[in-house]
Amino acid sequence: MEAAFRKMDGVLSTAVGYEGGKTENPTYKDVCTDRTGHAEVVEVDYDPAKVGFDSLLDVFWENHNPTTLNYQGPDYGSQYRSAIFYHDEAQRETAESSRQRWQPKFKKPIVTEIVPAQTFFRAEEYHQQYLEKRGLAQCHI
Repeated sequence: MEAAFRKMDGVLSTAVGYEGGKTENPTYKDVCTDRTGHAEVVEVDYDPAKVGFDSLLDVFWENHNPTTLNYQGPDYGSQYRSAIFYHDEAQRETAESSRQRWQPKFKKPIVTEIVPAQTFFRAEEYHQQYLEKRGLAQCHI
């Protein structure tokens, strides 16, 4: 997801991390216990004059499977749940509308959570730009 967002015109920066849990400053090891409640997420800093939130959501839907509960590809656990963390009512409404628009494109129901943003905790540096550090262009699930 991070690589897909970073390629978008208008995206200023991305960071991977953890959000939606109860543990302060979790590490990857903490999150992998499936006890912190965090999801692995991508924080996207963007220029709304160049790219809209709706366009970011299209990339979100296109680059993962929003119909699987608590797993993506080979990765299992609640940290791999599909989630959108919104920052205001307009983002919530846009996310809900986007989910409805994308649902017919999937055979199974979308299970993506649309929930208020919480504290974002940046992941360890070795997780940032993970694919590029391994010489890969993208990971399409």
